[in-house]
Amino acid sequence: MTVVEPRLTLERRLLKDYPLVIACDEVGRGALAGPVAVGAAVVDPALSRRRIPPGLRDSKLVPEPRRADVAARAASWVPHSAVGWASSVEIDEIGIMAALGLAAVRALADLRAHGVVPETAIVILDGNYDYITPAGAQGLRVTPVIKADRDCASAAAASVIAKVARDALMVTLHDDLPAYNWARNKGYASLDHREAISANGLSAHHRHSWAIANAPTLF
Repeated sequence: MTVVEPRLTLERRLLKDYPLVIACDEVGRGALAGPVAVGAAVVDPALSRRRIPPGLRDSKLVPEPRRADVAARAASWVPHSAVGWASSVEIDEIGIMAALGLAAVRALADLRAHGVVPETAIVILDGNYDYITPAGAQGLRVTPVIKADRDCASAAAASVIAKVARDALMVTLHDDLPAYNWARNKGYASLDHREAISANGLSAHHRHSWAIANAPTLF
């Protein structure tokens, strides 16, 4: 299989019209337990002229043993990055798409706290649906881009930064509830996770509104 290397082609084109590009990507959408996270990475004109860190890819294409190193390089490469969160309780209360929007708004608020003004930027959002604007993000220009995490280096950076942060959180939660083996499955529908749910029921970190019993086993 040919692995597509992400580039800054789209970002450079957008920077002709905007002072900043912010790329956002989510992780954890399909998990049975744990929060959803949205990573955000900033590209400015100076960054657009720098080399892309070696090994930077969409987080799904980076082997797990290498992800932390790639995420650290990505975080050092961009001028600013952030991760926003929405809990499993919030997912149950407002639904997954609204929770993604909430997490994205929180990531953007984190960037704002560090001096970034999102309203001056254009936001690249991986996927084909803008879940940020309905979350109440006024004054933002959001452009969904299918496969942005594969093709755009900024979205790949946001993806791997968020993935490593969420995986680390799931390992912490595993220490409190080791029966579900979240250190391995990160809350996704693995066979061991499904068996643990059958044996122990749902924890406070599971998404109780989901039809977990009918969720397909992923690995």
